[in-house]
Amino acid sequence: MPLTDAAIKKLKPIEGKRYSKSDVGGLLLDVTPGGVRSWVFRYRFNGKREKVVIGRYPDVSLKEARGERDKLAAVVRSGRSPFMEKKLAREGFSASPTVREFAERYYKEQVEKNWKDPKHIRRYLDKEILPAFGSAQLKDVTPMDVQKLVYRKRDNGQVAAAIQMRGVIKRIYDYAIETHLAISNPAAMVLTRYIGKARKRSRVLTADEIRRYLRTIYDSNIRRQFKLALHIILLTLVRKSELLFAKWEHIDFKNGEWLIPTGNAKMRRPHIVYMSKQVAELFEELKRLAPDDSPLVLPGRGRTTKPFAKNALNKALEGLTFEKMEPLTIHDLRRTGATLLTEKGFNRDVIEKALAHEHEGIRAVYIIAEYAEQRKEMLQWWADYVNGLLNESKVIVGNFRTA
Repeated sequence: MPLTDAAIKKLKPIEGKRYSKSDVGGLLLDVTPGGVRSWVFRYRFNGKREKVVIGRYPDVSLKEARGERDKLAAVVRSGRSPFMEKKLAREGFSASPTVREFAERYYKEQVEKNWKDPKHIRRYLDKEILPAFGSAQLKDVTPMDVQKLVYRKRDNGQVAAAIQMRGVIKRIYDYAIETHLAISNPAAMVLTRYIGKARKRSRVLTADEIRRYLRTIYDSNIRRQFKLALHIILLTLVRKSELLFAKWEHIDFKNGEWLIPTGNAKMRRPHIVYMSKQVAELFEELKRLAPDDSPLVLPGRGRTTKPFAKNALNKALEGLTFEKMEPLTIHDLRRTGATLLTEKGFNRDVIEKALAHEHEGIRAVYIIAEYAEQRKEMLQWWADYVNGLLNESKVIVGNFRTA
């Protein structure tokens, strides 16, 4: 039976007991043992019971409480939780955030706390996701919006990156659903099997393929700096980004050392690459090719303070045709070096250190050696081995010392 003002006035507190009287449509009047009477709206959201306090009687009249109940019921029908919206407001969050607002919250609360290396997530947000629909309301992004963004990357030949980006969007919306700010996940409706299959991360070049790789890049029409860079990556086993962001102040020709500072290192710790004679010669040519005022080893076209775009080397490599070889990626060069060095009997820990990998578990506690001398010897051996492969094939790739 609906409540009336007369019935409400007759309600008395009961010592040691809290009780409530129902109106209609989920509206209740809660009465405490101390005599405090409060309006409460109860409802179901996604199958769970929730409630929100509207206000105290008589500050909020029966008529006003019913009006507020109707507004809250409309919020529930729209697929939102009044309880969560009030909770978010108390915590300083928007109840209807944009994708940008919620993505930044997700990054702060989940990624920074739980991801060891979140650079790729930050990159996808800043370069792809937020420019595409960062200003849209979180609830307004559709599966078609996600599909358009992901398929564009797929159609550009970057299947693995497309799958990763779709995964970032999906995790953002998983968290939005968990925090009751979304009721569906548009990325979950973009199935990975229709994006394509990422290449298996098991490509290792044979000795003959290493010959073909170097012959092809040096015989091609790509920029000389790119040829040298792709050669350096093979001989040093560094990551592409570590070379792209290298500065001349980090190259010590006298001692044959290349410092990769914390800001450039994936593992967020400085790393020293011991340069073989061949690598030093390649860097010397890059020095001659770079403008005199360039702080960067690989300054971008027409600018000395910024490197080439991160995908420039990838694009250059993808544009080459390698005869009698399967396609390869830049990361395959690191895997090739690590695999062949292992097969040649070099110490696993020395190889891992050269790759700037961190030990895990108990090995991380006890193995803290830098293996400097062993790494110098190993990388020189590797450079000599690769050079020997070229000599065996009698392939001339040009005078590395001549710009």
